[in-house]
Amino acid sequence: MLAVASALSMPTVVFWLLLGLGMGALQWPYQAISELGFQVQRRLWSLAGLTTGPVPAGWGPLLVFGASAALLLLAWGPLAAGRGGGVAPILALDRTPLPPAAAEHEPWLAKLSLRSQLQRLPLMVLTHVGGLAVGVESPAVALGASVLLAIRRRWPGFGPLGQLPIRLVAVIGGAAGLGAAFRSPLLAVAYGLEELGRRSGISLLLPTLLLAGSGTLVSTGLGQPARLAGVQFGGLAVSLWGWAALFTLVGAGLGSLLVRVLVPLAGGVQRLMERQRWAGSLLLAAVLTLVALASGGLSLNDGSLSLGAALAGESGGTLLALLWRWLATLISLAAGAPGGLMHDTMTLGALMTAPLQSLGSLDAVALGQLAAIGATALFAGAHGTPLFCGAFVFTLQGDPKLLPALLLVSATSAAISQRWRGEGWNDHQCGALLSPP
Repeated sequence: MLAVASALSMPTVVFWLLLGLGMGALQWPYQAISELGFQVQRRLWSLAGLTTGPVPAGWGPLLVFGASAALLLLAWGPLAAGRGGGVAPILALDRTPLPPAAAEHEPWLAKLSLRSQLQRLPLMVLTHVGGLAVGVESPAVALGASVLLAIRRRWPGFGPLGQLPIRLVAVIGGAAGLGAAFRSPLLAVAYGLEELGRRSGISLLLPTLLLAGSGTLVSTGLGQPARLAGVQFGGLAVSLWGWAALFTLVGAGLGSLLVRVLVPLAGGVQRLMERQRWAGSLLLAAVLTLVALASGGLSLNDGSLSLGAALAGESGGTLLALLWRWLATLISLAAGAPGGLMHDTMTLGALMTAPLQSLGSLDAVALGQLAAIGATALFAGAHGTPLFCGAFVFTLQGDPKLLPALLLVSATSAAISQRWRGEGWNDHQCGALLSPP
């Protein structure tokens, strides 16, 4: 209660707003790295009609193989501290049964140090140049938490940060980092309440809003090609309710299956890399390259190029591209690429409209609406956070008339998939930190 009350004072509001400007600026390198990946993808791959122009023969596959192999060798070797998305330590800090003072000394908390974030930067460059199927969402979360934790460690009495428990500082920073990166305070609050800060409660609300709100003023749109502007698709037509129900059910099943396969696959990759790092790196890089060739480049990066087209009612790729992206997502996440599954699962869900695209029986408005429904359903099925998942797809497509349908689909998919999915991906990584083998 003290934290909430102090957040209402004018000096504290100014403090959070100024700190948020810095947080938004700190996201620039990550956004530029993401944009670099999309530029490489556009120039070196034909992308099944999403881009036009000559494609230099041979360079795309060579770049995917070389960058992926280098990434894996470093991520499972000298730069291991930067491996993965970085969300798990925040969850562990929020959910650990230890007292806050004792939790500060847990060894896994080092993954939220600024040094670990610097080690993640070269891995992120290789990830996005090589086109591994992950986005910048989780690294943005980890960066936000690390910055606030570093300030609190260096200056324990610095402003309101010194009055907050360490777990709340990490949650606020992580949620605000995501909101600033994607220029949406709504996303920050939804993610903080539903995912990062389940034990923190509403005390994170005002600081997160202020940090993310001012961070959006200086954040850029680089690396976010999926976001649409001025789309007016309207509410979901009654004639599409049957398709929406089908997409919700299928999306929930596919999202659950993704996590069901991912958790054991990650364990297998870990055993492989710990025993045969060189052989494992070359093998996984070769598989990712073959998948990229088979998909024509649509399996690369976080899928935003396909997702943006699908949300606009255009073709984001064939149904076969969903299979290739599925494989690329599983391998990229299991291999510890520095990123998360948010955009990937949205892209997989949006690609469910591919058969309807080929039939030509629906117009662009209907296809765009169903792509948003599919993206929300599969995302919520894999992630299990209905408010956040619905809000994220709404942030990308932007039509408020479709928001009620997205929230309903998200809640339904999350409820259906809860038992199917079992242990979530973030929960699995959090549990590994709290109960190491």
